[in-house]
Amino acid sequence: MKLQDARALITGGSEGIGLGIARAMKARGAQVAIMGRSKEKLSKAAEDLGVLALQGDVSREADVKRVVASVVESFGGIDILVNNAGYGYFAPLTDLDTAEFEKLFATNVTGAMLVAREVAPHFIAQERGHLINISSTSGLGGGRNSTAYSGSKFALRGMTECWRAELRPHNVRVTLVNPSEVQTPFFSKLGHEQVLSEKKLRPSEIADAIVGALEIDDRGFIPEFSVFATNPF
Repeated sequence: MKLQDARALITGGSEGIGLGIARAMKARGAQVAIMGRSKEKLSKAAEDLGVLALQGDVSREADVKRVVASVVESFGGIDILVNNAGYGYFAPLTDLDTAEFEKLFATNVTGAMLVAREVAPHFIAQERGHLINISSTSGLGGGRNSTAYSGSKFALRGMTECWRAELRPHNVRVTLVNPSEVQTPFFSKLGHEQVLSEKKLRPSEIADAIVGALEIDDRGFIPEFSVFATNPF
């Protein structure tokens, strides 16, 4: 797909990996809309990048419908969806909080479904499109205290495979991306110390890999890929 004038929506696009993807796609001439919950972060991204910034929560169906409708109205359609919104919650099995567990799944899993469900009819009608789900290497294998987060990413992986099977006959490409640890506010949002290391991945590296996957000629696609830091230790 040529990114020049391509119409894209990126959820969780006001910071971190999502903002990096928005910056990379905008630099290649795409029309980019970002969705996020923070009005301040959205405003800054809109000012810095010149993107369409839309406030909303992916776990709220009404917000999703409004945001997708705004993108289609503003751009005249939609060609790319990047399901990036998500966060982490970590606790051992015996200490898992039901409300926190369900809240995480509402964003990481149900939210991804709601946005994809709203965008998919547009892709099907035009017989083209690219849906990218941002997962994690935590979705490739479980670990201690990661029941909620890894579980949500395993669920996203399963949904991705289902959507690929359903949408591929309509020339719609569906890709799963598994980044390892990236220099974002991921852990600081959880109240933990964020140790930033130049050896770890930057959002720009994930964004460049995604742009590469998007720009493959439409006769082919990359169903899934992982991005690891070469030597993060």
